[in-house]
Amino acid sequence: MKAPATEDWVARSLKAVWHPCTQMKHHERLPLIPVARGSGAWLYDRAGHRYLDAISSWWVNLFGHANPRINDALKAQLDTLEHAMLAGCTHEPAIELAERLAQLTQNTLGHAFFASDGASAVEIALKMSFHYWRNHGRSEKREFVCVANSYHGETIGALGVTDVALFKDAYDPLIRHAHVVASPDARNARDGESAADVARRALESVRALFEARATQIAAVIVEPLVQCATGMAMHDASYVAGLRALCDQYGVHLIADEIAVGAGRTGTFFASEQAGVWPDFLCLSKGISGGYLPLSIVLSRDEIFAAFYDDDTTRGFLHSHSYTGNPLACRAALATLDLFASDNVLAENAKKSAHLCEALKPLATHERARNFRQCGTIFAFDAVLEASAAQTFSRRFFEKALAKELLLRPIGATVYLMPPYILDTEEIALLAARTRETFEATLTEAH
Repeated sequence: MKAPATEDWVARSLKAVWHPCTQMKHHERLPLIPVARGSGAWLYDRAGHRYLDAISSWWVNLFGHANPRINDALKAQLDTLEHAMLAGCTHEPAIELAERLAQLTQNTLGHAFFASDGASAVEIALKMSFHYWRNHGRSEKREFVCVANSYHGETIGALGVTDVALFKDAYDPLIRHAHVVASPDARNARDGESAADVARRALESVRALFEARATQIAAVIVEPLVQCATGMAMHDASYVAGLRALCDQYGVHLIADEIAVGAGRTGTFFASEQAGVWPDFLCLSKGISGGYLPLSIVLSRDEIFAAFYDDDTTRGFLHSHSYTGNPLACRAALATLDLFASDNVLAENAKKSAHLCEALKPLATHERARNFRQCGTIFAFDAVLEASAAQTFSRRFFEKALAKELLLRPIGATVYLMPPYILDTEEIALLAARTRETFEATLTEAH
């Protein structure tokens, strides 16, 4: 009875649900997983098959599916307050979350603006920066800067600071384009260069742009340490520190997009910490709610907030959505922060990551793999492929990984792992071994 029910469920989904980031026609042959439940690091389909969620369900699920402590916090919140508008009202979960996040920045970023998703957070930061300069009589500062190959979301404003053709080319007539500066991707190292050398070269392109256009530039946006959606491009922390220095020198805001790299992903709670600097705006989403509910937050400095604090309504930041600061989402985030505080998560992650890195060594030295790299709990390598195999590699790898009980979705020719923080020793060994098996099987099929 299970198989027909599963097939019916998939067919109904393909007919009624327009899936994100998907060419729907590919699902004529590519499996659609009918997820029935989750437990810990595993997802289970309608037929009872299990899949290790090795990418944390698009990088959001930090502490496992159906985490009992987050569940309990949400159940308690449900009996108290499910939602109230945050315009003209306030509530304890939003207040406490804003205060605790500020404390994690040593109160440097003391004001939290709530939204629903990462792209919305980026839009808010861009709008705040422009509006800040306008409120200071500098309305000519309306240009933005992004890093080559960067990704910051798929709404129209976020696409303006995204440099991935796949996502933006179709909407080019709608987009206000940003300046694009060189990427500090350590894979761009010339012979004898270090990652720090690449960062230094990339900063020179920023300096040249600022010298020419700083009076018109409002802000530069960067994913600190890892440009995720472009293939886990990792860079030296000195790049972020150098950006901060250039922004200070030329009077430009620094926006840190920590939507994917925040909440402990890179080894510190905020990736910016490893550069020893704080941005003017810090965008959070994805893992901040533990993967439970849509939530994003923009943290900003006192001087940013002060520029909007006025008797004149038009000088205020008039941005909103109906579920801003939803109490359930905020409570999930607070439960997530509680887990960080009580379980020594960052130190434990360092131990688990070292174990996984050791287990992945056969891939690091594989003749068909290049640029094995790690930053915190993010692991990646690039497959060496013939042109004919490159276009379908990601889909073929995904399908073969499912047969090995793994949920893995390569970005182009880049295989990456971004697992939840709760893996045990056996799960780490299984993930490493079966990732290699999947890679070998995918390469074999190409021939």
